[in-house]
Order: sequence, then C-alpha cells, then structure tokens
Amino acid sequence: MKFIRPMVILFGLIAVWQTIVMVSGVPPYILPGPVKVVEAAVSHAGLLFDNAVTTVLEIIAGLLIGTVWGALNALFMIEFRALKRWLLPVLVISQAIPVFALAPLLVLWLGYGMSSKIAMAVLIIFFPVTAAFYDGLRSTEPEWLELAQVMNARPIAVIRHIRIPAALPAFASGLRVATAVAPIGAVVGEWVGSSKGLGFYMLYTNARMQIDVMFAALAVLCIVALTLYFIVDRMMTKLVFWQKEENIKEKNNR
Repeated sequence: MKFIRPMVILFGLIAVWQTIVMVSGVPPYILPGPVKVVEAAVSHAGLLFDNAVTTVLEIIAGLLIGTVWGALNALFMIEFRALKRWLLPVLVISQAIPVFALAPLLVLWLGYGMSSKIAMAVLIIFFPVTAAFYDGLRSTEPEWLELAQVMNARPIAVIRHIRIPAALPAFASGLRVATAVAPIGAVVGEWVGSSKGLGFYMLYTNARMQIDVMFAALAVLCIVALTLYFIVDRMMTKLVFWQKEENIKEKNNR
C-alpha cells in the first residue's frame, strides 16, 4: 500500500514529461521523450550497468568513510572541549569552500581513479553527520548525566550507554541527509576527471549528442540514489526503533 503513492507520482511525472514533449514539439536532441529514453537504456544496458557499478562503489565507500569520520569528529568534540575550539573552525572552513572548486585539486592529487571521487563524497558527507551527531550528543538529558556522575560511571561508559543512545535519532537524521547528497560528490568528481562512472558517461554521451542515452544515465543515477536512501532510511528506522513516527501520527489522528 505504501508503494502506491510513489508509483502514482512517478507515472504522473512521466505523463507530464511526455505531454510537454508532444505539445511543445521540442526536438529529441533537446528533450527526448520517455519512450526514447527507455529504448536507449535497453540498448545501452551493459554500459550503463558497468558505469553504475563504479559510481555505486564510490558512493558507498564515501558514505562509509564519511560517516565514520563524522561520528569520530563529533565524539572528539563532545569529549575533549579544548579540541572543539580547534576542530570546529576547520570543519566550517571545509564546508565554506565550494566542493566544485576542490574537485580539480583532488583529481590532481589523487589521480583519475576512484580515490578522488571517494574523497569528494567524503567531503560532502562527513559534515552533516558531524553536525547532527554532535547536536545529539550535547543534547543528552542533564539528569541522566548527573545520575551517571552520582554512580561514579566512567567517561567511556557515559559515552557508550548514555550519550550515544540519546544521540542516535539525531545521528540517523544526519546520515539520511548525507546519503541524499552523497551522489553529488562522486558525480562531480567524475565530471572533473574520470574514465568511468555515470557522471563520466553523461558527459561522454552529451558531447556526442546522444541525449537520450544521457537521460538514461541520469535516470539510473536517480534510481541508485533513491535506492541507497531508502536502504539507509530503513536501517536507521530499525536502529532507532523506539521512535515510531507512524504510531505517533496514528495516535494523534485518533
């Protein structure tokens, strides 16, 4: 039942797209119709799959490294307050510089392989995780911390059993945002310098006026991004099992 609404939205967008193509009479090399895009996807399925595998690996690697790095940054800042004064400006500066400006440098330093694309994804991913997890850690109920202090709990025990569980909802929100923006880093890196990946393939087909194939690659990228997001969202929902938004809504509606 819950899949009906996304399917209705998808088919509605496709219908609007086809209507625009038919009514406007725009040439296929500007805006191909859905049927031509599907035909291009079928005829180039092998190349699309090969390039999609590369992009997926870059996104997943960047997501894993960025999540671990972001979580560690948040833990260091909450545990070592003096370190926060030095680390926080660096984090802000890393986001103040447009990632598009860093892409050529990363390709120059790390090469045209997957390393530079993973680094791009990490730069985009780690900050939402750090910010959300840090806010969750510092928003722990003071009464819980006071109780732990009265019981002479060790700092590592406080972090493990009190602060981290209390911060998991915020961490889950940050990870969802990071997953949504993760493909940006990989694709931008492929645009700047690459020999494989969906971003590279989009530029390749665009340069050869194969616009229908470019749209097919874009559609595959959207499918990859949505699939990763829903997988992470499902995992976070199971991790933060005590937060049931649907149950809360049902109780409010009653």
